[in-house]
Amino acid sequence: MSTEVFPAVAWIAALAAVLVLLRVANIFRYISNTQVGIVEKLWAMKGSITSGFIALNGEAGFEPEILRGGIHVFFPFTYRIHTSDLVTVGQGKIAYVFARDGEPLEASQVLAANDTEDKSDFQDARKFLLGGGQKGPQRKILREGTYAINTTQFAIITDERVYGHALSAQEQDVLDSMKQTIAERDGFIPVMLAADHDLVGIVTIHDGPSLPSGEIIAPEVGTNRSDLTTFHNNFQEPEKFLKAGGYRGRQLQVIVEGTWYLNRLFATVEAVYKTVIPVGNVGVVIFYTGPKTADVSGEQYRHGELVMNGSRGVWRDPLLPGKYAFNTYAGKIEIIPTVNFILKWVRGEVGALKLDENLSEISLITKDAFEPTLPLSVVMHIDYKKAPMIIQRFGDVKKLVEQTLDPMVSAFFKNIAQKMTLIELLQNRAAIQEESGSEMKMRFEAYSLELQEVLIGTPRAPAGDQTIENILIQLRSRQVAREQVTTFQEQEKAAVQERTLNEAKATSAAQIALTQSLIQVKVHENEGAAALARALKDAETVKVTAAAAGERARLEGQGKADKALAIGTANAQATKLAVDAYGGPEYRLAEQNFSRFADALTKINQPLVPQFLMSGTQGQDSNSGNNGGLIPTALLSTMFGRMMPDALEKLKQEAPQPTRRGN
Repeated sequence: MSTEVFPAVAWIAALAAVLVLLRVANIFRYISNTQVGIVEKLWAMKGSITSGFIALNGEAGFEPEILRGGIHVFFPFTYRIHTSDLVTVGQGKIAYVFARDGEPLEASQVLAANDTEDKSDFQDARKFLLGGGQKGPQRKILREGTYAINTTQFAIITDERVYGHALSAQEQDVLDSMKQTIAERDGFIPVMLAADHDLVGIVTIHDGPSLPSGEIIAPEVGTNRSDLTTFHNNFQEPEKFLKAGGYRGRQLQVIVEGTWYLNRLFATVEAVYKTVIPVGNVGVVIFYTGPKTADVSGEQYRHGELVMNGSRGVWRDPLLPGKYAFNTYAGKIEIIPTVNFILKWVRGEVGALKLDENLSEISLITKDAFEPTLPLSVVMHIDYKKAPMIIQRFGDVKKLVEQTLDPMVSAFFKNIAQKMTLIELLQNRAAIQEESGSEMKMRFEAYSLELQEVLIGTPRAPAGDQTIENILIQLRSRQVAREQVTTFQEQEKAAVQERTLNEAKATSAAQIALTQSLIQVKVHENEGAAALARALKDAETVKVTAAAAGERARLEGQGKADKALAIGTANAQATKLAVDAYGGPEYRLAEQNFSRFADALTKINQPLVPQFLMSGTQGQDSNSGNNGGLIPTALLSTMFGRMMPDALEKLKQEAPQPTRRGN
């Protein structure tokens, strides 16, 4: 039994010994496909390496080549195999490379150069080292992906871990410090500038030659897209940037919206807002860098130099309204309003631009020793082409207002006030405003300003002083008295006009009755003339008839004597009848006189009744019972009828008596 067990145990022990021997001898080694194997040669006929860290010539030490997944066979007791995970960089992430071996950095270098294809191949350590690759942190970064890298030669730093075993505690501190610095700069993710934030990135380069003396901003280089050897695409390719002549320090070139994969050990980015120039304004650029060029302001302008845009100094052409990706470290933009704006010399009132926040009312002294304060407003405008001259001369508009315009305007109105009394100052406000507008316009033009209008307020007294108010009360009382005099005069005119109106109304009211009376007078005149004509005609008829009868009687008396008595009797009777009918010879004489009186009435131009009658009582209604004081028509007719017999009687008495002939 024992003899049978012993061979089995022996064989097991022998097999275990062989396995241990194989393990110790490192003859066979399996490498997972998710790892790489780093070979360390324990001894060699060539001995140990004399310089560097990686054995490139078969010396004892770490070999540059790595082992990929699978079973590998080695010469016993010669090699030690170290395994390391494949380097994985996540999507949208950045990884940094630290080389343990290679050429030393130059005195001015911060990062190792990767300016050749060999120097930039981190997956081939031998090629990197033979190609002149430098030790230390590298300029080239790793983008997302998986890499089979010798992590003994290259320590890969990601946001999650550091790939590669540290050879010492001191080296581990270096790698941890490097990772912390990158994290503080958000260096494991690309620079992302969103379009909706209106941000611009100002870049500072930490490697390369230093700026020349006197320069504070590095000039733009490598911006020509057609030159692929120097176009660095916004600092994403450090070697091309340096080849183009780039300097370390803050750069004039900025980056705008987009995603930029920048090595944060090489370049850091500060995000600032874009410069916005609102509508109605322009931006005058004061540039701190660029070439020094000649003055372009002209011979007449002696208040400073203006330079071409892009040169150092005040740019000749201002920036028009819009958004600009302007490097605020390379220059300064002064916003100048080009629309009309108001400056108020009124304490406590400040305009939208706040240029007049330190202005107050102007203190005056009048000719009669009053001391009022004058509130004032000035409307002005700045020509956008002249805006750079204002900045070159005064620095900014606020200094122009406080250091030049304020004392100039104050002195102008003080001089005017000294020539006038307080009352004149109050009464001549419009004339003063017009004079000041024309006079100050020329003064403003001397400072490249355009004055639009001067607006003067009412002079005020200092707090607690009632003198000016008392004078104003007197002026108001005086004006009230003048207005009362004018009112009384107008009232007097109104009274006279009212009386005239009342008379016209009374005349108009009586005009109807007056017209009717005139018509009646005409009617009576016409009727009288008709009656007179009929009477005259009848009298003529009787006269002719009597003459004919008398003639016939006379003829018959001569021819017939025997009928003389009869004829005489007949004639006597006819005469008696005529006398009885017409009143005898006196009546006929009166009739002839009345005829002549009627003829005289018809030939005169004066009417028997006046055309206009004055009313007996002023203002009495014409429709009242007494006919407005007019003489009634019936009364005129009665008076005329009574006057006619008297007139006829008088005519009879004055007429000569007829001579009677016989019977």
